[in-house]
Amino acid sequence: MSKTLDRAETPALKRAAGMQKVTGFFTELMRRYLPDPFVFAIILTILTVILAVVIEGQSIADVTESWGKGFWSLLAFTTQMAVILAMGYVLANAPVVERLLNAIVSRVETPRTAVIVATLVGAVGSYLNWGFGLVIGGIVAKKLAMHVKGVHYPLIIAAAYSGFTMYGLGLSATIPMVISTPGHPMEKQMGLIPLAETIFSLPMMITAAVVLVTLPLLNAMLHPKPGQPVTEIDRALHSTEPLKVTLETDADTFASKLNNSRILAWAIGILGMGYVGVHFIRGGGVDLNLINFFILFLGILLLGTPNAYLRQLNEGIKTISGIILQFPFYAGIMAIMAASGLVVTISGVFTSISTPETLPFWGLISSFLINFFAPSGGGHWMIQGPFMIDAANAIGASTAQTSMSVMLGNAWNDLVQPFWILPALALSKLKLKDIMGYTVIMMFWVGIIYIAAILLWGFLG
Repeated sequence: MSKTLDRAETPALKRAAGMQKVTGFFTELMRRYLPDPFVFAIILTILTVILAVVIEGQSIADVTESWGKGFWSLLAFTTQMAVILAMGYVLANAPVVERLLNAIVSRVETPRTAVIVATLVGAVGSYLNWGFGLVIGGIVAKKLAMHVKGVHYPLIIAAAYSGFTMYGLGLSATIPMVISTPGHPMEKQMGLIPLAETIFSLPMMITAAVVLVTLPLLNAMLHPKPGQPVTEIDRALHSTEPLKVTLETDADTFASKLNNSRILAWAIGILGMGYVGVHFIRGGGVDLNLINFFILFLGILLLGTPNAYLRQLNEGIKTISGIILQFPFYAGIMAIMAASGLVVTISGVFTSISTPETLPFWGLISSFLINFFAPSGGGHWMIQGPFMIDAANAIGASTAQTSMSVMLGNAWNDLVQPFWILPALALSKLKLKDIMGYTVIMMFWVGIIYIAAILLWGFLG
């Protein structure tokens, strides 16, 4: 009997051993050679300068000018990201939200289940809104790592982040939302593309379902087997004890009573929620500013007093230093790419060999490469979109499929893009090299799904 069982288990054990070897290879590769995100941004900047000079024939002076002028072009977006991360942290730590998350976490007992739950929370959150998914996935992953004994902490953080790729198929997917809006910058070239032809088309909804089902299972398979080394969360480093920060030490003073006034918190919170309601009643849409507005005032309501909100915000602000430092470098890179014509050159290489059926595939591949240099979805589209749509119109390819191919290439590359991994690193207090080995494997799997989806959509319609 035991020999029969051994023979039956051998293929599964061999597959598991093979998966662990692949995981170990990429993890060790990243540990040895991947620098910190800030260093990566510097290297990428230098590489972009070299490419602009060598390939596009730009002078160093012109490239430097483009870089400097564009360096602060994402300043508003940088502030928006900093706000959504810091205030999202506050909201997720509000008592009622924390109780809800704790209720979910308390039902999880095994490391692999914890990895699956973290992936699903990050994926569903990102499908609903990319900013929300970035924050809530990392927070749930930390809670699961604290609760479940034996969870490999770098993996569960990577798993929660991997769900971010779902944003490209979801309700806040930048490109589909832009091209469905009247008056968008490329309306004369392509008209309006309704969401029914992009994220709500049958091929894309099936693709989203496949990712949602298979990615958590893949991530669970990456978890070390019993007896293999596991890096658990440092519980002392991630203590959730409340901060001992107050504005006044004397609770009887008038100022202290104001700082701890529930009436003031409720008054301003209700006013904020009232604005959100009026905004939607009058036909307003959802953008990052509205999301941040909603998160801010909902957090004030849930925390209950101005002082309680400030205490949590002081902790949340610690998570945004990398964003403030590094996002301007990517803005400079994007400026060089646009001004030098590098994006047109890269896209042109692929579109020159395209047919109407294969243009979306090459759009996906070129978008993946360009996203290393222009990781912001909106900025990426404004750089690559015009050339891709011109090519689609010229050869009779579907503009809806071509647009979604750029969106999916963007979302696919985000799995290994430090620009977006920064919030996960800030929340987890890990280094890029700790989780990148896992996200590379996840990137390969998601790439297979996206490539298959785009090719089948292109040929089958």
